[in-house]
Amino acid sequence: MKKILLFITGLLLPLTISAQYHIQCEDTCNHIHGLDMSHYQGQVFWETVGDNTKMSYVYLKATEGGDRIDQRYERNINLAKRYGLKVGSYHFYRPKISQATQLKNFMTQCRAYDQDLIPMIDVESTGGLSTQALCDSLMKFLKLFEQAYHTKPLIYTYTNFYNKHFQHKLDDYKLLMIAQYTDREPQLADGRDYTAWQYTGKGKINGVNGLVDKSRLVGKHTLRELRLRH
Repeated sequence: MKKILLFITGLLLPLTISAQYHIQCEDTCNHIHGLDMSHYQGQVFWETVGDNTKMSYVYLKATEGGDRIDQRYERNINLAKRYGLKVGSYHFYRPKISQATQLKNFMTQCRAYDQDLIPMIDVESTGGLSTQALCDSLMKFLKLFEQAYHTKPLIYTYTNFYNKHFQHKLDDYKLLMIAQYTDREPQLADGRDYTAWQYTGKGKINGVNGLVDKSRLVGKHTLRELRLRH
């Protein structure tokens, strides 16, 4: 424990707080915040998470590659919706696996009528491919995705990965979530805009025993832009 001085009505008073307490972005701002969750968080007490008025949305991992299904996805999406969060689902993309096979895997879990938000594609591995081969693989998958869901997805990646592989390659895809775990907002090398910033992978929230990924919308972007129109 440590002591700090709290200034109230002209008096300096000692206040004892835990040295492990950290002020988080949502404690001090008016941004629209959300979460990224998967089986890695274990059992989530969604009724408690839903009570957190600072958290407006959650993206839940549904699938990965051609055959992996997140073991907690069905429970998570049902309870997250029940307790008031806007929900979307995401697929972890594996560039060397058949695009059609990956889409089929995702579609078995991510049913459009269950979703409040546009689905997200998580791209953070080259699978050993060159930049050009990676982009060719991803574009083929995105075209199949658009035909199936009648919308362009939200694309998730991190700053360095985008700058190395995707500069000017995703100009037709307006919805981006960029991960960068620093105190400053990401800056993409091609200067383009993005929708959301995942600012920590070590967030804490009541209702989850472990750490969580937290994100927020940036600039003038609103949750309405991510809404999936059925």
